[in-house]
Amino acid sequence: MLTSFHLTPLGSRLALGVFAFGLLGLLIASQPAWKLTDFDQHFYTKLAYDLDKYGVFSNGPFNSVDSTITAPAPGMFFGPTYPVLVLAAMKLDQRFADAVRCSVEAHRKHRDENTCEAYLTPIRLMNAFLLSIGVIAVGTAAELIFRRRLISVFSGTLALTALALEADIFSYIMTESTSFSLYTVLMLTVLLAWRTRRIWQFGLSGLLLGALCLTKPSFLVLFPAIAAATFLHGFCVLKATQRSTWAHVLAFTLAFALVIGTWVIRNTVSVGKVGLTEEYGAAVLIERFAYNDMRAREFLLAFPYCTPGLGDVAFDLVYGNDSMHRFVFHTPDSFFHVGRGWRDKLVEDYGRIDPIIRGIFVDEMRTNWWRHILVSIPLAWCGMWAGWIVSLFLVPLFCWAVVRALRAGQLLLPLYAAPAVIMLALHAAVGNHYTRYNLILVGPYAVGAAWIIWSWLLNAHWRWRSLAQEP
Repeated sequence: MLTSFHLTPLGSRLALGVFAFGLLGLLIASQPAWKLTDFDQHFYTKLAYDLDKYGVFSNGPFNSVDSTITAPAPGMFFGPTYPVLVLAAMKLDQRFADAVRCSVEAHRKHRDENTCEAYLTPIRLMNAFLLSIGVIAVGTAAELIFRRRLISVFSGTLALTALALEADIFSYIMTESTSFSLYTVLMLTVLLAWRTRRIWQFGLSGLLLGALCLTKPSFLVLFPAIAAATFLHGFCVLKATQRSTWAHVLAFTLAFALVIGTWVIRNTVSVGKVGLTEEYGAAVLIERFAYNDMRAREFLLAFPYCTPGLGDVAFDLVYGNDSMHRFVFHTPDSFFHVGRGWRDKLVEDYGRIDPIIRGIFVDEMRTNWWRHILVSIPLAWCGMWAGWIVSLFLVPLFCWAVVRALRAGQLLLPLYAAPAVIMLALHAAVGNHYTRYNLILVGPYAVGAAWIIWSWLLNAHWRWRSLAQEP
């Protein structure tokens, strides 16, 4: 009996993971066979191409030379985590490697793109596998927070449903699946560390956050957020001693610094610049400033426009042939294209944006600070609907769960959700309105909603039993 008790939770998690992998793999594989130059895929194929051909981590599409002919200089615009995964897929599947090489060479005008195979199978399988790990992590986190095994199944199923509705974005060679997987495993590890108070788990959390930041540098904001949450949980929830809490935060910090510091040292030696990245934050911020031109009508209509289901019926989300055309990235005068055009012009005029971004930021905030704050509200609204139509169900239940947890003094759920909400606010302030940047919200949404659903079912069960016992 004891062996069965220990194997049952593990078996249920593995079953959920296998089912998630199968379902997501099928849905992702059913997407069209994209050309490897579609969307932002060429960013990562070019980075992997340079790593494969020259052993150089470059700036990929922003190289100053044609890397199909000449070895590029080392770069630091992108983080290394995802390009290394793409390179691994190339090493494991020669057919995929040939497709990447052909695509990069065609993009550089050395080949006819029509001769290149649109072959994405290894990446799509990898994305499905990473997402299935994330589903397991979400379910396990729910069980840790609420100490109910059944909630694990509910939350994992809800997360899987939301991810299944986003299968389109996971069919590309892009970072979303890696970010989701690393983030959910990071937050699970943080929860375990808070529960067990083991030093090595705080250290592992720091390593995972470092890897996440080397996927997307914007996740750097989570370092102070998780450190502060660790203090809050230690002092306010567990009433732990200052010495032990400081030791845990120190272990988290040192492990995080080890990963980030290693990459910074690499950049210092190879690129000659001290830092985690260059131009990345400046480029994103310049593109965000374009949204500050939003008109009052666009501000108001953004709320129904971005609401799943309602926006699909009331607006043209595909071609942008209506009053909200500037929200569709491919229209000529869209916010995206205006921001990208301004960024390209600055690069053309000055070579680099980092040296001038401070002045641009000060000027923009001096004149448009109030617009920047106001515009961030609809951008956050648009970005929060991760999981498309199912988020209409998940978001209200999640909000209800957080309020209920705060009233009951149960801080684990709010602390678990806080980093994802912080990233939502960050993307609204310095990014754009696309939900693909906020898919990490699926985890907290699923966990909070599962708790509410479980409570409903439990109350219904006891009501049924009391009615059944009445004479």
